[in-house]
Amino acid sequence: MAYVISDDCTACGSCIDECPVEAISEGDIYSIDADLCTDCGACADVCPVEAISPA
Repeated sequence: MAYVISDDCTACGSCIDECPVEAISEGDIYSIDADLCTDCGACADVCPVEAISPA
């Protein structure tokens, strides 16, 4: 099951470099490609506003 990014996202960029499969896309609110996400949780561990959680 892929992780998702909520509307609480501040687009700080902390999660992008943590993703080993480059599943995160930039934008006003970042998004995670569910087809690429391997459910590792690295992005959620570094999110300063806790906007990333399992779907």
